[in-house]
Amino acid sequence: MIARSRAARRAPSLAVALAVALVAALAGCATIPSTGAVQSTDPLSNTVQSDIEFLPAGPVAGSDQERIIRDFIDAGTGSQDNYAVAREYLTSTFAAKWDPRASVIVRQGSGIVAPVSGAQSTYTVQSAATVDSSGHYTESQPSTSTSLTFKFARVGGQWRLSYAPAGIVLSTANFDLVFRPHAVYFFDPTYTYLVPDERWFLARTSTTTRIAEAVLAGPSTWLRGAVVSAFPEGTGLSLNSVTTSSGTAHVDLTGDALSADSAQRSRMRAQLVASFSTVATVSSVDISVEGTALSIPESTGSVAIRNPTVDARPLVISKGTFGFATPSTVTPIAGLTKTVTALKPTSVELSTRQNAAAVGTPQGVFAVREGAAARRVDARSDLVDPAYDDAGFVWSAQATAPRSLTAYSLDGTPHRLTTSLPADEQLVAFRLSRDGARIALLFDADGTPRLLVAAVIRDGNHVPTGLGDPLELTPPTGTPVGLTWVDEITVATLSSNEAGDSLVSEHVVGGETSDLGRPSNTGVSIVGGNGVDRVSVMTAAGALLQPRGNGWEDTGVSADLLATQR
Repeated sequence: MIARSRAARRAPSLAVALAVALVAALAGCATIPSTGAVQSTDPLSNTVQSDIEFLPAGPVAGSDQERIIRDFIDAGTGSQDNYAVAREYLTSTFAAKWDPRASVIVRQGSGIVAPVSGAQSTYTVQSAATVDSSGHYTESQPSTSTSLTFKFARVGGQWRLSYAPAGIVLSTANFDLVFRPHAVYFFDPTYTYLVPDERWFLARTSTTTRIAEAVLAGPSTWLRGAVVSAFPEGTGLSLNSVTTSSGTAHVDLTGDALSADSAQRSRMRAQLVASFSTVATVSSVDISVEGTALSIPESTGSVAIRNPTVDARPLVISKGTFGFATPSTVTPIAGLTKTVTALKPTSVELSTRQNAAAVGTPQGVFAVREGAAARRVDARSDLVDPAYDDAGFVWSAQATAPRSLTAYSLDGTPHRLTTSLPADEQLVAFRLSRDGARIALLFDADGTPRLLVAAVIRDGNHVPTGLGDPLELTPPTGTPVGLTWVDEITVATLSSNEAGDSLVSEHVVGGETSDLGRPSNTGVSIVGGNGVDRVSVMTAAGALLQPRGNGWEDTGVSADLLATQR
């Protein structure tokens, strides 16, 4: 786990840049508007950054083999002219073959160079993470070592590399300066939500091209089946790059795009607008097909939601009332409060429209709807807290049988899901993302926590039928207690150590993991709000805590149960 705050990871300071002799590249401050046809309804992130440019040095005359390797690795920070400086360390023949964009190893420490023979050495380093050629970021397991082989030849009396592994190696500090996270967006199958797929690209002018290529190539393997693209199959970039002028990104597509109808074209633009939202130099998007402007209607009457939000007030049961709380009052939810509290629940998840809920009790899992009697949909034993699906389902599973995961229609009809989840591990908690396209699951594997995120697969009627092969994230430390979605791309977990102290961790799906600190007292449940600073932890004493600065603060709200909002 990389113990850094999210702000620190996404906003390196100018002081740090100057300390390592960087040159800040100029970047515009315009942002893409969040209004218009088929676009997100949420405001844009304010974490957009300017590019930062390293200026590495070329080979020093008389360098021995170890220095050539180390200086070559350091030169991987300079992507100018297709890594021209790094290629100076290679023989002319190999320089033409070397592919620096194949991958990135994010290293911890300086590594060890060891000679194998007079013309070959290895470089062994502890890996913190890797990034593949498509921008997929994968954190490494603790103490993961990577060994790279380098071969040498004499050129004009100086050592040069006749072979080096494809890709580059960056320190954790330099990686966060040279690369940036960008969410590439796709739609859920109903086109109600824009769903993020996090990638990491060089912070250079070519970023818009990499983002557009990623959108057109489709979602990550683990997310396939849960999301769709508005672009017709086979559509690619007609030109080799996306150009930007006066804040407008010009995206020229191949002729396949002409088969899209008006609604598709608006959605195509929405995907690009959302995906370019973290590029500081882009404020609008212009789409053409082989040089001719593509006709796109200004409005189709529909709006796709990006990063859906919830009520800022915590949802609780306190003194027999189920509702939204402040330090002095609890406002009941009309049509649900009495039915929910009568069940004496151990957990509640409320629907987006606040007219239905999934309720966990010692007697089983219930579906509760406004104006109707509560219906027990799952009477099995050893159930974990259920989840509500806004498509009209209550999800439930047995802790000792994760593959028992079942989505129940509100009338009680079961839909058993096909999954490849571990069969021999304890399921601690699970939660659906607010867009309904993904599920996060927290396991206890004989004392070792595991954190997975998987795609939710649905049939043509939006009935859940299974989960895709899961993506494994870096788990929390200690004993897992609970998890929640913090925003569209981040999961937070609650865990505890042997002394009963609690730890909250933040896990970006497709990104880094970091600590959010240790709430005082013993945390028993965790619920997300609108962003990291609105995560709530309820203690065993019923106090609700939220992060403030470098610590956690009592909100003044006390509760018997902390509920989840969709």
